[in-house]
Amino acid sequence: MNEAKQQRWMAFYHLIVTILTLWSVVNVFLLTFHVGPWRIESQISNGLLVFFAIDYFVRLAFAHDRKTFLIHSAFDLMGIIPMHPVFALFRLGRLTRMVQYHHLFWKLGLDGKWTHDFHRFIYSTGFIYLFSISIAIIVLSALLFSVFEHQSLSDSLWWAITTATTVGYGDDTPHTAVGKIIAVGLMFGGIGFIGLLTSTITDFFTNQTNQNLNSDDDTAEQSQDDMQQLLAKIDLLTHKVDHLQTQVKHLEKSGHKKN
Repeated sequence: MNEAKQQRWMAFYHLIVTILTLWSVVNVFLLTFHVGPWRIESQISNGLLVFFAIDYFVRLAFAHDRKTFLIHSAFDLMGIIPMHPVFALFRLGRLTRMVQYHHLFWKLGLDGKWTHDFHRFIYSTGFIYLFSISIAIIVLSALLFSVFEHQSLSDSLWWAITTATTVGYGDDTPHTAVGKIIAVGLMFGGIGFIGLLTSTITDFFTNQTNQNLNSDDDTAEQSQDDMQQLLAKIDLLTHKVDHLQTQVKHLEKSGHKKN
């Protein structure tokens, strides 16, 4: 298969993935707000889950660098977690990489500083690593909590999120010894990583603000220097004009004397 044909097939496949991803998002909202027949929407959700799971593991099997693939496809992995339909929203992360793969922002003339800042925020700051670990801890804790506390996956996930974020409504609490151990592990691990995640976001925007302020200061200083140079040139030009007027007057006087 030549390169041009391969690119066409890749574009067609990405189009299919885009349609199914958007369909997944719409289906999540339909399920969440109980719009339409729940049984059909649930079957559609399961079918989409199977498709994206097969897609993920096939890409993982053929990846040249599986470690890099796992890091860059963390959102894809979250999108195939069969605990709650809302995890399908993580599939939107696939769309951002496909946009980047086809250079759509560049082709539309929209590529600029904000896209570089977004890429730096996701990867250079380590946000993607902390986010993936935090989600993994929450999901694993919810799964174990569901097994040992005999709770539904949805309720267990709700408990894990409220515990890890220190909200702690208290509507779901562990009653078994194993459940309490799981809660302690989530408190130390989940809260720690979520704290680092919050700190990473805060540091990024703080540094970004400082850089913008420094840039503004540099621009102001440059503008002030340019203004001073302009004033100096105007002053020099004024002196030259005065000198020229003086010479003209001397010439006029000399002409009058000769006459």
